[in-house]
Amino acid sequence: MPSRLHDKYRNETMPALVKRFGYKNSMAVPKVSKVTVNIGLGEASQNVKLIDTAAAELGQISGQKPVITRAKKSIANFKIRKGMAIGCMVTLRGERMYEFLDRLTSVVLPRVRDFKGLPQNSFDGRGNYTLGLKDQLVFPEIDYTRVDKIKGMNITITTTARTDEEGRELLKLMGVPFRTPGQS
Repeated sequence: MPSRLHDKYRNETMPALVKRFGYKNSMAVPKVSKVTVNIGLGEASQNVKLIDTAAAELGQISGQKPVITRAKKSIANFKIRKGMAIGCMVTLRGERMYEFLDRLTSVVLPRVRDFKGLPQNSFDGRGNYTLGLKDQLVFPEIDYTRVDKIKGMNITITTTARTDEEGRELLKLMGVPFRTPGQS
C-alpha cells in the first residue's frame, strides 16, 4: 500500500509541478529518488562501542540496517587509520523513503527546539537538499533514557530535479517546511 506522502506526490505535487514548469512528459516531472541518512563519528577511533550504538539507533530511526562506513585513508592528526570504522549510513528508496520523509516533515522537524523552518540555501545546484540535525532525540523512536551520547546526523534528499528552483518547489509541495526569505 502506498504511503500517505507517495499518494500526495502523485495526486497533488505532480500536477502542480506540471502546471508551474510546463513539463510535456510525466517522466520529466522531478521526484525524490533517495534519502541518505549519515552519522559521522570521528571520536569512534577511541571508543569502538559508539559505532554499535549509533548503528542501532540509526536502524531504529530508518527501519533499515545501516552500513558501517570506514576511513578511505589514514589521517595522523585525527588518529585515524585506513579502514577504521568512522560512521554509519542508510540509503532509503521507495516506500521506506516516503515513510521516512513523511515522519521527518510531520513529526520530527516540529519537535526541534526553536524550529522556524529549514534554510532554503542548502541546495547543491542540482536540486538535492541536505540538512543537519544536532541530536537524534527528536526522533520518537529513540528512547532518551538509553542514549549515552548525543549524535548529530546529515540527511540528504536526492531528487531528479535539474535546478535548485525545481527541487525547492518539489520539496515545498511535498510538505517540507522552508523558512520564508525574510525570516532569520
